Amino acid sequence: MSLKLGYDLTIEQTQKLVMTPELIQAIKILQFNTQELDAYVQEELLANPVLDREMPEEEPVPRAREEAEPLDWKEHIRNSAYDDISYRQWAEKKEPETDLYERYVADSDTLPEHLLFQLQFMAPCDEVHRIGKYIIESLDENGYMTLTVPEIAEAVQAKEYRVKQAVEIIQKMDPSGVGASDLQECLLIQLRSVGLLTEPLETIVREHLSDLADNRLGVIAKAMGITPEEVQQMGDVIRTLEPKPGRQFAGGGETKYIIPDVIVERTEDGYAIEIDSTSAPRLKVSSYYRGLLRQADQDKQLSEYLSDRVNSALWLIRSIDQRKQTIYNVAEAIVDFQRDFFDRGSKYMKTLTLRDVAERIGVHESTVSRSINGKYLQCCQGIFELKHFFSAGVTGGQGEGVSSRSIKEYIREIVDSEDPKKPCSDQAMVGMLAEKGFTISRRTVAKYRDELGILSSSKRRRY
Repeated sequence: MSLKLGYDLTIEQTQKLVMTPELIQAIKILQFNTQELDAYVQEELLANPVLDREMPEEEPVPRAREEAEPLDWKEHIRNSAYDDISYRQWAEKKEPETDLYERYVADSDTLPEHLLFQLQFMAPCDEVHRIGKYIIESLDENGYMTLTVPEIAEAVQAKEYRVKQAVEIIQKMDPSGVGASDLQECLLIQLRSVGLLTEPLETIVREHLSDLADNRLGVIAKAMGITPEEVQQMGDVIRTLEPKPGRQFAGGGETKYIIPDVIVERTEDGYAIEIDSTSAPRLKVSSYYRGLLRQADQDKQLSEYLSDRVNSALWLIRSIDQRKQTIYNVAEAIVDFQRDFFDRGSKYMKTLTLRDVAERIGVHESTVSRSINGKYLQCCQGIFELKHFFSAGVTGGQGEGVSSRSIKEYIREIVDSEDPKKPCSDQAMVGMLAEKGFTISRRTVAKYRDELGILSSSKRRRY
């Protein structure tokens, strides 16, 4: 067998996708939410001197015609007197600047700050104040102690009786239950503080919390020699207590606001869809650099630089422009598919997939996925992430797809209207849903019920 070595020239035709920097930028811009896009534009404004942000008082002008062939931007600007704001689609009404109280967010104390303020009035001496300060600063976010009395005594070089004294003072503070070492002690502190602590209640808290959580009232009643009704009454009292007294202070972080990208309003002819003008910045090419480019004929390097910067700026403007249009198209398709939801509410949500919308507006599924990422829609039913309108489901009586969210609304409605002494089982809900024309298994009902945070029928039963 001989091996032939040599060189040959061949011609091949292949196809491959090349991700240019401009295409990558356009994909990123489509996927950005409002805050991310604004941050990205701020970076571009710093990096590209040709870019400028439009002022609200500027009036929009008709959109410039897009050329099919790549343009020589220098010639285009020189010959057609490029319009700084020709790429704007939506005008913004300038709101009167008023100093409203709603513009300010009140500052709130943290749990340690709240407790330390009380400690300065309740500590009987400097040593107890010092120990109490150490204990307060070592509490977890729910208000529970993370150290034992001996550990605290060793850490602060104090007698254990002084540590216990500081703990007792903290346990008398607001919020009630703070400074407990476990859940049982937390609940007992709260019952004691309002004068409701009785021997049967203490027994339930110390010995039967797990049975109470699982609604095994008969087991508790038999062990304590009382009726299930009495156990239920005491259970109702315990359920009014706060198992995590410190969590009311856990919201002291940054307040985040949702800015809807799409606003849907009911009209006489149906629904009007509007892209919120604040959801994307409006940019233009700086008039200063436009004039400078006209004077750059004698400096080839400057001319090339400015042409490149103008090209980059216009691509960014077009990408943002295209982002708005894509989001609008997706929103329009959603409103069309989910018309019953907008007319009648969550129970009438239909199944909807990315492919359904992609085929409707003529784009790839990945484009739809990027366009709904982190985007919100405001309508008469509330504010929803665009992803909310996409879900799988079951087959309805007419053969149409019914969203899983719609089924969950029916399950919640069944539970809200049931007899608490004879709650509906999952199998019974299957039959009720079948009467409405929904074919669904018991396992699926249990899954949806769990996702709604609804307990099983045995745990919902009341005596």
